[in-house]
Amino acid sequence: MITLFFTVFAALFSVANPLGTMPMFLAFTESHNREQRNKVAFRASLYMFLILTVSFFAGKFIMLFFGISIESLRVAGGLIIASSGFALLTGNFVKHKGMNESVKHDAMLREDVSLTPLAVPMLAGPGSISLLISLNENYSNWIETGIIFLTVPAVGLATFLILRSSHFLVRKLGASGLNAISRIIGFIVIAIGVEYIIASIRELVNQLF
Repeated sequence: MITLFFTVFAALFSVANPLGTMPMFLAFTESHNREQRNKVAFRASLYMFLILTVSFFAGKFIMLFFGISIESLRVAGGLIIASSGFALLTGNFVKHKGMNESVKHDAMLREDVSLTPLAVPMLAGPGSISLLISLNENYSNWIETGIIFLTVPAVGLATFLILRSSHFLVRKLGASGLNAISRIIGFIVIAIGVEYIIASIRELVNQLF
């Protein structure tokens, strides 16, 4: 059970990737004091937790409503996760999240950026949402479901601590350090996405034959 928790935590943390969100958080809170930055970090993490919680428990009903099979979701989610990892490897993570110049300018004019664009789509994006829905389908045992759900607040807490410490982390790690970490996480995220696609194809083949 402990292995399941840390495995899911590592996967969800890598896909949500709060480290990749740090540059945008720093840009949006540049004029804020420390207390204001901490509030934005807390609200963004809280919104992410709420969105992922709703997705985890209500995702299967949304799939049923639209007639989407779990295997289709896994393939689509795997493609999104893999493309997100590739964006990390190439340094285009922010653009991959749809953060072009017009979106950035609009966000700068917002009074509160914690919900959008920080929580959505930077932290709780399609990749992390599809990952949780797929995991909820894979593990029907209520104990395993509970353990998987506990990773959501755990990742939310880790996200809050990272965003809150973003100025310190940037000073200590520097641009090269953050780039190296992003590339490592990107490789892991690509592997997660490919694994989901392979597992889905294998399951579809088994169903056919």
